[in-house]
Amino acid sequence: MLSIPVKPAPDGHQSLHASTVALNDQALVICGPSGCGKSSLALRLMSLGAALIADDRTLFTVVKGQLLASAPPTLPAGIEVRGLGLLAAPLGPATKVTAILDLGVEEPDRLPAAKHIHLLGQNVTLLHKPDTPYIAEAMVHYLMHGRTH
Repeated sequence: MLSIPVKPAPDGHQSLHASTVALNDQALVICGPSGCGKSSLALRLMSLGAALIADDRTLFTVVKGQLLASAPPTLPAGIEVRGLGLLAAPLGPATKVTAILDLGVEEPDRLPAAKHIHLLGQNVTLLHKPDTPYIAEAMVHYLMHGRTH
């Protein structure tokens, strides 16, 4: 279960209040309540080489059995930075979702068991906010190499 609701969207899509980045053709969806740091983490990941897929709202659809994340067509190409405004940033194409990171739920375990949720009938890895100052670096490594268990 996520800390925020997934909402129906047109054309059989679902929508989530989330920022999404991609690295190595794998999307990380960052969700959580307003002000929890979704865009800040996305910006940090972009500075480490990730591409922006969507900021603030992410659409989900299933194509050939894969859950894809993309930006809504009306979303401006940019990322919001509090106090600076909307910074220009190209939006990448729809990308396969590798994991959803929920910043609204703290991960209490040092070595957590794998968690999953279902979106549009697809099983997706669910990560909760780890208690670490190097979350951006850890997420880059996760997108490049995954977990061992």
